[in-house]
Amino acid sequence: LSFSLQQDVIAGFLYAIFILVVFHPVVDLIDNFNLTYKYAPLIIIIFEMTAVGKIEEQLASLRIAKRSMLSEEPAYLLDMDVSKAAQSESPRFVAVSCSNKSIKVYNRETLHFLREYRSCPGILNGVRFAHACDSIVFSACSDGTVKCWDIRLATRKAVQIFSGYPSNVFISFDINCSDLIVCAGTEKVEKDTFLVFWDARGVTNCTSTTNEPLGVYSESHNDDITKICFHPIKPNLVVSGSTDGLVNVFDINKDNENDALIATCNSDSSVSFIGWSGKDYKQVYCMTHDEGFCWWDIAQLDTEEAITLLHVLDVRDAVCVENNSLHYLVGGLYHEKAEKLFLIGGTSTGNIHLISCSADGLSLVGTLCGGHSATVRSFCWNLTDESLWTGGEDAQLLLWKPGGVERSLAKKASMKIPSSMQKRVRVHNSSFKSRKK
Repeated sequence: LSFSLQQDVIAGFLYAIFILVVFHPVVDLIDNFNLTYKYAPLIIIIFEMTAVGKIEEQLASLRIAKRSMLSEEPAYLLDMDVSKAAQSESPRFVAVSCSNKSIKVYNRETLHFLREYRSCPGILNGVRFAHACDSIVFSACSDGTVKCWDIRLATRKAVQIFSGYPSNVFISFDINCSDLIVCAGTEKVEKDTFLVFWDARGVTNCTSTTNEPLGVYSESHNDDITKICFHPIKPNLVVSGSTDGLVNVFDINKDNENDALIATCNSDSSVSFIGWSGKDYKQVYCMTHDEGFCWWDIAQLDTEEAITLLHVLDVRDAVCVENNSLHYLVGGLYHEKAEKLFLIGGTSTGNIHLISCSADGLSLVGTLCGGHSATVRSFCWNLTDESLWTGGEDAQLLLWKPGGVERSLAKKASMKIPSSMQKRVRVHNSSFKSRKK
């Protein structure tokens, strides 16, 4: 046994020397590429532009592949999420939060309706799937709870309820990437506004339980908390946005709110959307209800560099679109392959604009036409196959794919439905404001 161990050690040592001899010159050449070849920066830039250009071509080639059937009770499609794929499987579901106080679940490929969940008399805000189990879906409720349903079960009752405090009215929420923590944001009640946290462990066990909060943050915002977004790969980081204009980044591993607050960024307007971007997701961006856009590099917090990458007061003025037909922003998404941040905007007649972001500004990638007939309110992007799902005020759920062909003979319904939610839900400022010269 001892002799065999010595042989393994000698073989490993010789293999390490072989690797160094063969590959060290190549590694050294790569490390010094910028110094040894004067055209290296140009080659790198061309390579990056080619990769980004290919992604932009794919996005611009999106076409309608499927369209959901209109329900008997049409409603605005306010938010959506696509289930995360289980191991060796494709994600199966897309869930939509509707203005009629319901969550609807569809097959992600056929858009066939599968389930509907309600929380009367409360109003449901937002929808998210668990990361580890694609049949678990969450939504925040105005009755002071976050509810969780299991699509595998016949029952329409919530399998778990995360209860807040008596005065809480939840209007935003998210679950972290490890499915361990749920966080919800409240409307301002009197002088109070809260980020409430729960332990979500065991949520995939289908055991019906009611969970009490782990704790709250109460001092970092002073108005409605409109958006919450956990970091895609670091379960301890979360960013929140509010109508007070502040975008706060927290490390929830810290003992108290004061220590947890890593950064406070000011958008100077009411926040409508927030997200993470950049390599390793070290950047934060937001959109505002008056169509502004802000982008910050959190990695620069401990340096002398400015953290603001871009601040656009009104994207409608900054993006060159034919006939000034950019009326609002819907949201954004960071594309890992292209290492590029994209925004989605649109028109009141249902056209969708894809917008590319850089530190130099915003530029139009392409426009998706012929899908919706009214304002688009929600979307979800699957980076694996470049599929895009969109939902709007015409009550339609659409699936777009590169080179997709719509096989349905059903015509697009030209309808913008009235909704009892209009006074409740914050809508974009879609007025054609005069451009300041």
